[in-house]
Amino acid sequence: MGVLSKRAGQLAESITIAITTLAGELKREGRDIISFSAGEPDFDTPQQIKNSAIDAINSGFTKYTAVDGIPELKKAVADKLKRENGLIYEPKHIIVSNGAKHSIFNLFQTIIDDGDEVIIPSPYWVTYPELVVYSGGKVVEIKTDDSSNFKITPEQLKNAITPKTKLLVLTSPSNPTGAVYSRDELVALSEVLKNTNVFVASDEMYEKLVYDDKFISTASISEDMYNRTITINGLSKSVAMTGWRFGYLATPHLELITAMRNLQSQSTSNINSITQKASIVGLSAEIAPEVEKMVKAFHERRDYAVSRINSIDGLSVVKPAGAFYLFVNISKISNDSMKFSKDLLNNEGVAVVPGVGFGAEGYIRMSFATSMKNIENGLNRLEKFVKSI
Repeated sequence: MGVLSKRAGQLAESITIAITTLAGELKREGRDIISFSAGEPDFDTPQQIKNSAIDAINSGFTKYTAVDGIPELKKAVADKLKRENGLIYEPKHIIVSNGAKHSIFNLFQTIIDDGDEVIIPSPYWVTYPELVVYSGGKVVEIKTDDSSNFKITPEQLKNAITPKTKLLVLTSPSNPTGAVYSRDELVALSEVLKNTNVFVASDEMYEKLVYDDKFISTASISEDMYNRTITINGLSKSVAMTGWRFGYLATPHLELITAMRNLQSQSTSNINSITQKASIVGLSAEIAPEVEKMVKAFHERRDYAVSRINSIDGLSVVKPAGAFYLFVNISKISNDSMKFSKDLLNNEGVAVVPGVGFGAEGYIRMSFATSMKNIENGLNRLEKFVKSI
């Protein structure tokens, strides 16, 4: 009799975490490693947020809280959604979890039944399909590429929907491509969804990191989209709080909130009490100047890196409208992104993430959430590597 359950045996390690870990190990061994693999800002958490956490500790706010978040935090989430996204939710429509990944896990576990189909545009964040399968669902991929700026069309969505479709996962801005859906594009997709029973999981984690287009929240498109959309977000990327583990989910469907709260009560209970106090400040308008500084730096890095990569023979990249990733097309050189990435790391000390992990062979993902100096040196090494092949 095997040790592992069938569910656990199906799960694969996150390829992004695996590459980041390997790069860290090589660095500790003394190798000169430049990593473009990490999915987190290289900026520190703003001081106002840290001060709030320190105050919480010093005041003894270190006990259990309500499973779904303290009232003032849920109100801060609701205020943020109204102020910045034009979305009206009451605190009872919101649940706070240990990062947006936990929010997605809770959602998939409570909304997906065995055999339910979940539509996921690819390239996709590596966690989505793993959690769908873990939850008993079936992944239905919609392929995109450079020619469509990595965005699905209404026709593709229409063709993917079947009587078994339960959920569409929509990520804007996208990890790994940086694609951002415009209002018109979201409206066109919403027309396809009318008169269906398909819910939409809208992952909006990178909403503040938008450079060219304006961010539009999926649920704000129409009353119909509001009613079918589950909005997922957090503070990891927008205010550099990756390690604090704060995410939230909002939906008008109270039965979903209740089910997720019950699940969370039996698994993790409340998120860290200190993080909850800090996140109230992180959600406030007072942090906007800090976010603007970070976005300005990312914008400059993006423009430099895109220009530089597109000047290297054999490589090309679509300029991402958001997030802090470059999804680089290497298909003219290699259709084995895992081998390409391993060779690049071993030969030149540059860590990137193979596109195969995101459901897109022939690409690599590079994060520009690192210093301009690292970007310049890393791209010099990448060009040297490409020329050696």
